[in-house]
Amino acid sequence: MRIHKEGTMMIVMSFVFALIIGGSLFYFNGVKIWTCAITFIPVGFAVFFIAFFRDPVRVPAGDGHKVSAPADGKIVIVKEVEENEYFHSRMLQISVFMSFFNVHINWAPISGKVAFFRYHRGNYLAAWHPKSSTKNERTTIVFRNEDGTEVLCRQIAGLFARRVVCYAEFDKDFSAGEQIGFIKFGSRADVFLPIGTKVNVKPGDIVKGAETIIAELAQKDNKQ
Repeated sequence: MRIHKEGTMMIVMSFVFALIIGGSLFYFNGVKIWTCAITFIPVGFAVFFIAFFRDPVRVPAGDGHKVSAPADGKIVIVKEVEENEYFHSRMLQISVFMSFFNVHINWAPISGKVAFFRYHRGNYLAAWHPKSSTKNERTTIVFRNEDGTEVLCRQIAGLFARRVVCYAEFDKDFSAGEQIGFIKFGSRADVFLPIGTKVNVKPGDIVKGAETIIAELAQKDNKQ
C-alpha cells in the first residue's frame, strides 16, 4: 500500500513519539500493563494515519467531456444553484462528502487547463452544512477543456479539517484523474457544471475519485 506524501511526516512523528514515550516508560518503570497501554496510544495514531493517508492506484475514466468524481465519498448534493464567485450564473452543483474513512485525495474532474485559481481563508463549519461551500476555508479551481467549456471544482475544509492542500496553478494543464490536492480529516468537494449537463449520479450514491463518471459535458458541434 502506498502512503501519500501529505501524511509521511505525521506517520514518522507518531512512531518517533511512541519510541520516546515507550522507551522512557520502560526504562524508568519496567514492562507493565499500563506502560504498554500508554505506548500503544501514539502507535495507534500512526496506524490511523497510515490508513487515512493511503494513496490507492486509480485508473482514470474521465477526459475533457466525461466528468469524473473529484473525491471518494457520498454524493450529498445534486441541484441547480447560483454560483457567484466565478460564473455569476446558474450552474449545476454536484457535491461529494468525504468521511474519516474515505481516501482524502482530490482528483481533477476533467482534462483541461486551469483558467482560474483562488484560495480562501474561512470558517470550519461541518462539511455537510449548506453554507460551507462559501463560508469555509476552501480553494476554487476552474478547468477549461479543449472546447472552451469550464468546470469549477472546489475543495472545502470541514469541521475537523484544518488544512486544504492544492497543487493547481494558473494556466497549468491537468488530465482527468490527476491529483490536484488533499484535504485532511473530513471535508467536501464540489463540482459546478453547465446547466443541461447529463448527470449520472444522485444523492446517496457512493463514488470513487478519478474512476466514477458523475456527469457528461455536451460537446460542441465543431468537436463532434
